[in-house]
Amino acid sequence: MVRRGDMECERIRTDLPPRIVRTERGLSLAGTRITLYDVMDYLHGQWAPERIHDILRLTDDQPRAALDYITAERDEVEAEYQLVLADAAVARRYWEDRNRERLAQAPRLPPQPERAALRARLAA
Repeated sequence: MVRRGDMECERIRTDLPPRIVRTERGLSLAGTRITLYDVMDYLHGQWAPERIHDILRLTDDQPRAALDYITAERDEVEAEYQLVLADAAVARRYWEDRNRERLAQAPRLPPQPERAALRARLAA
């Protein structure tokens, strides 16, 4: 067990540097809240490692550490990633249903007169 701030982390493999850890969020880059599943989202979206580096504000070695681990443990990481996607889909459906119900119950407000010109321009 490795302690980082107030978060306990477990090193994944002893033959790799402690750059990938398992936290309560899952497989993560050590010292960050960025999971390998976040990186996998971008990889599945065909993003280049340089863009992933920039968008997630990673250090120079963090993208390589993530890619190395994903490559070395492809089956394990992909299986966990599919579970994360399934959990996210369940949560998304729940909140979409709940919001749909709540929006249906909300009273409809009359259109504001000062926005009539904007609506007319959008409709044209």
